[in-house]
Order: sequence, then structure tokens, then C-alpha cells
Amino acid sequence: MLDPRQLEMLLELSRHGSMRSVADLLGVTTSTVSQQIGALGRAVGTPVIEPDGRRVRLTPPGRRLAEHAGAVLAALESARAALDPAADPRGTVRVASFATGIRRSLLPVIRTLRTTHPDVNLQVLELEPPEALAAIAADEVDLALTYDYTLARAASDEMLDSHPLWQARWRLAVPSDLAEDLVDDTGSSVEVLAAVADQGWIVNSRHTADEDVLRTVSALAGFEPRVTHRADSLDLVRDLVAAGLGVGLVPEALPDVPGVIGVPLHDPEVLLRCFAMVRRGRGTWPPLAAVLELLLAGTRPG
Repeated sequence: MLDPRQLEMLLELSRHGSMRSVADLLGVTTSTVSQQIGALGRAVGTPVIEPDGRRVRLTPPGRRLAEHAGAVLAALESARAALDPAADPRGTVRVASFATGIRRSLLPVIRTLRTTHPDVNLQVLELEPPEALAAIAADEVDLALTYDYTLARAASDEMLDSHPLWQARWRLAVPSDLAEDLVDDTGSSVEVLAAVADQGWIVNSRHTADEDVLRTVSALAGFEPRVTHRADSLDLVRDLVAAGLGVGLVPEALPDVPGVIGVPLHDPEVLLRCFAMVRRGRGTWPPLAAVLELLLAGTRPG
């Protein structure tokens, strides 16, 4: 019979690559990890790890076993919860999210979990939506926080369950010396973008959603935007605008800085929508269900 604790250690070794990391994560000694994984190899009748210089790596049978370990452990945890609904969930939930999703949604959940479910551990990986969706498809993460815009909706995926979390309004960041004719709040988004059509545009370097919004509205305004800079950090986008290097879309909640004015966008407005995505059927796994419950409880209007 396979020992679930040994499977958990093998699974974490496949993710982290070192026994020391597994030991730190699970709160045991490195020697314990080594002994338990060795015992797992004996139980299955073949070594599951082999030396790799000063480290170890999974053997081909070990990799195949690790690929199944996540589903086995999730099924066991779900069965345990069904037999004892009052039992506290335990396990490691791997989460990929864009930076704002981490700050706004995941950090509050992590703080709450320490009190409500101390045996649930979150591993956070900062990724943009295309990267996060690729990671969840490859079973490299259990949960992905993604986003799209009302003017650039992402395609649905029948293999994923999507849970809406929150929305946030976006606006146009422009250098202060260009803002005088744009800040009276009377112009539509089409008129605002048309007024800065000759400016260079700053867009995301790792995702195209904001550029899709820009091209949708600029098409209505009758011009083709000239993308001159790409940056992943919203703070950097704002700093590039302050330096007079172009204009760009930023969240309404991002504060202005000297040299930058945020111009509201409406008719149509630009709304970012955040979603929690899990593989279909996985959301009942107790640790993941606990995280989803906290995420959904924390939703609020943007």
C-alpha cells in the first residue's frame, strides 16, 4: 500500500527539486524526507530518485508516480472530508496570479488562513493570465487568478470552472501638459483617445488584453495606435508617462504622481474583471475549496 505522506513528499520534490525545500515546506528534517522517499521506492519496487551531482532527481518511474500523486492525494483528502466534514483541510495549494490579484485578493486570504486553516499552505507564483492558464493546464498550479476587460473578453474554456471575483475601472494616464483639455470628464472614451491619437502608447509586455482594449476604442476613434513601449509593471507605465514617453491605460486606483494626470474613461468605460480559475471538478478538494471560499467572501465592487 502506498503511504500518502510519502506520495506528498515525492510530489513536492518534483515541484521544488531539493529535499531541503521539501523538508522546510512540510516541517520535517531532510533525513526524514530521504528515508520516506527511499521507502516509497521500495514499496513500488523501483527507485523513484537518483543522484544528480550533489542533489537528486526523479527517475522516469518517479516522475510518472509524481504525476499521479496530486490526483491521488486530492481524492484522499476529498474522501476524508466526506467521512469527517468537520475535519480541518490540510495541504499545499499552488496559486498563479497577476500582481494586483496577489495584493488585492491573495494576501488577505493568506493572512486569514493562518488563523482559520493553519494546515493549508499557499504557494504563490506571479504570472500574467496567459502564463497562469498554461500553468493550470499543465497541472503546475491548482488555482489561477486571471483577468480580462469588458472591452476585451477572454475566451471561455470548458475544462475550467470560472469564479468572478471583482472589477476595477481603468483610466488613461497622460503627461500633465497634455491633460488640460481632457480632464473635464465630459468627453467619451472615443473622444479622449482621439485627442491623444498622435502620442506613443505604452502597453503590457506579457499580455495583450490592454492593447486589445486600446485597439478596440481607437478603431472607433478612427486611428491606429502607435505602440512605442511595453512594460509589465503598472508603476513603470506611470513613470514612463511622467517622463513624457507616451500615454497608457492604468487602474483608476493607481495614484497620480507629479507629471501625470489620470483621465476618466466612459462611454464605453474600461473595466478589468478578475476571475478565480480551477480545473473542472477540482474545486471540491478541501484545501482548494477553503481558499476559494475565502476569495469569494472577499469579493467587492471595483
